[in-house]
Amino acid sequence: MNLILNNSCLRLASRIGRIKLKAFCVLLAALAFFACTRAAPSIDFWTMRTVWQKIDGIVVPTMIFFVTANDPDGTEDLSELRLYHDGEGLLWRFTSENWIKLEEGGRTWIGSKQLRMPQGENFPSGQFRAVVLDKAGEQAEKGFGFDSPQDSRYRFPVLKIENEAWSIVSDYPENYLLCYHSDGVYRSLVKLEGNSGTLVSLRLSTDVFSVALWADDSNAQISAITAPVNVR
Repeated sequence: MNLILNNSCLRLASRIGRIKLKAFCVLLAALAFFACTRAAPSIDFWTMRTVWQKIDGIVVPTMIFFVTANDPDGTEDLSELRLYHDGEGLLWRFTSENWIKLEEGGRTWIGSKQLRMPQGENFPSGQFRAVVLDKAGEQAEKGFGFDSPQDSRYRFPVLKIENEAWSIVSDYPENYLLCYHSDGVYRSLVKLEGNSGTLVSLRLSTDVFSVALWADDSNAQISAITAPVNVR
């Protein structure tokens, strides 16, 4: 009789142990799930800049917009970026499929280089809101003010490449060449000194196929970019 009781007790203890182990595993999985999906993202920094481009012969403003978006579960957990101007009822929406991701200064920036108004008009000034969401639906928001210029203080710049030489006409305080590969992918940046020179003096990489002029006024947060011109 004692032997039967002992065996029954052992079986019961084993069963209780298995239940406790199963419950512990379920609890551990639940904790891991919530630890992964409930961690909210954050926005630490933002940048906006007006960039003037010539499209179909008309100079129009576009906007560069980036934020530093962080998530404890990794940037791969971020799913959407939104930019609001509530005063004008405007919304730009980006996902991980179409935003640009940059690594700079130990920070991860996401955003776009080609924001435009619906009819190509000037961007409004005032208060903007950046919102970033992760895959669990958690979000972070950051509000900021931006004074959008209604016209450029400079003439639109000009870049010429001919006879193995380059020349520019630009009123901007700083000028650079954006260098592109034959497939149109950005390759490098070259700061220009002066308004003209030889292509050889630029020491362009052999895989650079075309260049565009990036004219910049960092203090005013405005720039202009010309169409690419072939160098080979």
